[in-house]
Amino acid sequence: MQPLVVAILVGVPLAWLVAFAVYVYVDAPKRGMNRRKWAAIAFFVPLFGFFAYLFERDELDYDPADDPYAGGGSDREAGFAVHESRRGERALGPAGSEAEDDGGEWNDPPGVDIDDERDD
Repeated sequence: MQPLVVAILVGVPLAWLVAFAVYVYVDAPKRGMNRRKWAAIAFFVPLFGFFAYLFERDELDYDPADDPYAGGGSDREAGFAVHESRRGERALGPAGSEAEDDGGEWNDPPGVDIDDERDD
């Protein structure tokens, strides 16, 4: 066989096994698992060991206090966070036009009152 073909047939699967083992080795402590044991399983039991790790690992804990896009907070309203570089800018209206601050009401044409039409 050609040396290049042998290198490809042996090197590519070996590289994948090493990549799986490295991923498990780095990710396992975040999940509270033994990194050496699971990395060895992922390396010596091809493909099945990596998928076994993926199914056995625990989910990461979520803390809304650490999430800048979660609802609440002192500088946010209704879960809408604005980047610090954009604070103080005027809000945009439909199609990028300047929004008018008219108390939150729609700009209906004169003579149109939607509340009266619903009462009929």
